[in-house]
Amino acid sequence: MSYRQRLSLLIFADSFIVLTSIFFSRFLLSADLNVITLPLVVSSITLLLSHHLFSFMYKLYKKAWEHANIDELLFIVKAITFSIVTVAFVQQVFVQDIYFRLLAVTWMLHILLIGGSRFCWRLLRNGYIKNPVNKKRTLIVGAGSAGMMVARQLINNNDAELEPIAFIDDNSKIHNLDILGIPVVSGVDRMEMIVKELQIDNIIIAIPSLGKKDLNVIFQECAKTTAKTQTLPKLEDLVTGKLSVNQFLDVQVEDLLGREPIELDIESISEFITDKVVLVTGAGGSIGSEICRQVTKFHPQKLILLGHGENSIYSIEMELKDISLHTEIEFITEIADIQDSWKMMSIMNRHRPDVVYHAAAHKHVPLMERNPEEALKNNVIGTMNVAKAASKFEVGTFVMISTDKAVNPTSVMGATKRMAEMIIQDMDRSSNTKFVAVRFGNVLGSRGSVIPRFKHQIEKGGPVSVTHPDMIRYFMTIPEASRLVIQAGALAKGGEIFILDMGEPVKIVDLAKNLIKLSGNSLEDIGIEFTGMRPGEKLYEELLKADEIDEQQVYPKIYIGKTADLYVEEIKEMISIYASLDKESLREYLVNLGNSNIIPLPKKLVSIG
Repeated sequence: MSYRQRLSLLIFADSFIVLTSIFFSRFLLSADLNVITLPLVVSSITLLLSHHLFSFMYKLYKKAWEHANIDELLFIVKAITFSIVTVAFVQQVFVQDIYFRLLAVTWMLHILLIGGSRFCWRLLRNGYIKNPVNKKRTLIVGAGSAGMMVARQLINNNDAELEPIAFIDDNSKIHNLDILGIPVVSGVDRMEMIVKELQIDNIIIAIPSLGKKDLNVIFQECAKTTAKTQTLPKLEDLVTGKLSVNQFLDVQVEDLLGREPIELDIESISEFITDKVVLVTGAGGSIGSEICRQVTKFHPQKLILLGHGENSIYSIEMELKDISLHTEIEFITEIADIQDSWKMMSIMNRHRPDVVYHAAAHKHVPLMERNPEEALKNNVIGTMNVAKAASKFEVGTFVMISTDKAVNPTSVMGATKRMAEMIIQDMDRSSNTKFVAVRFGNVLGSRGSVIPRFKHQIEKGGPVSVTHPDMIRYFMTIPEASRLVIQAGALAKGGEIFILDMGEPVKIVDLAKNLIKLSGNSLEDIGIEFTGMRPGEKLYEELLKADEIDEQQVYPKIYIGKTADLYVEEIKEMISIYASLDKESLREYLVNLGNSNIIPLPKKLVSIG
């Protein structure tokens, strides 16, 4: 129906209602069919004209009545009240008398009929004009303003796949009450029982302002059920209009960590990065690209994106340029291999960076077990090349990305990263450049992370493969890792190994179970199979060796490990002869050297170097 047709229909209907209300009121008061008198005709014409006048003033003919609420009812009451007052004024002027009883009854009938005519359309639409779809029974966690917005959106949207069945809220004062016709049944502690009783298919957590620790409590209760769990968008996304309240998001695995993200010392980082020249190696990788995004927020003068893969470097370059349209940041791309020492010298000489974030590395444990020479070339020789170039051209601070697998390493990857730590700690002793390392655990969402693999297996219908039922790991998000790297650079005095307080370690099998349950599947449907530990893996990871522990925090959630013994000469000797070793021998020497266990190399091999 067009606006003109709608307007004509409403004016005609209102005119009929207005005249009916005043003449019927006269009939009710006099019980006489002879109700047409001159004063009543004058009053009825005045009421009719004033009603339409105030209806236009309060835009009653422009309201979408299928979405009407208490505010629209108040506008109806105001328009009718002012219309009755106008009639009373006209009666006093022309008849010198006000028919109070008539006007009172007319006012009540007027409100009843006009309000009823408007709201009956909403009742008709909600009660009978429903799309015949099988909607998913939905439980809303949180009966506050956000929860009510979600419920109202789902009720009013016939195309929505979800049907709100009940609220859950820890506020006991509203238990057993109805909100928008939906009962508030209990608190979060009875979640599992309520889901079974009400046959809930979906759970929506409608508390966007809750901290991660409190959210994690709710997530753990949701994980006990078979319902799919979703959350509202973040408050900033709702306020900026990036997402709407009915665009529900799947639970992200970082929410299961229950840890608030690390906060940055903005002032110290601004002094460290703003208007400076910054170089990031491995800038196309998951950690390197996030470092670039975080650094860009502090407006460096120049950001050099160095990487080996042209596609990933091009991708992050375009992204950074798009988000920095109104800044003067200069983005420069360098396609280069860190194993090329001459190229590293050339790039450092040309750009003279103030800060270097060294994120380039081979990180995949099983692959490096099968290719130990590549791990040595990239993680050790590559790091040495970049560090020497940084030292020669007097870079202010060099921050290397390390891993918890460098602690008591059992894998080639961990051993080579520990050797890289030794190299930069040794460089710090003789260089004007401040060399530091940042050590953290598994990064959620990074390339090679277990989480994308789990999700892919769940989407395929399972089973989810876990190497060992007792395997535990520390986890952190990509933004957390990147912020730690940036903060460490600002705190660096030289020679430190920075470690993030990553909270409690997580059992991999528990993580898999939670992902299965929160995706709306049951453990029986998907299943978990244990495949056995892969070469080089450990059941648990450590962040510090016994001789590195220093319990004093230098910044909230950030610790510094003490400098342990360095075996740089042995590392150089290994570099000189690695090409003559077979894979198994090289792997053995690397792991032992990473653990500070020096095995003499065969003399014939030493002589080759």
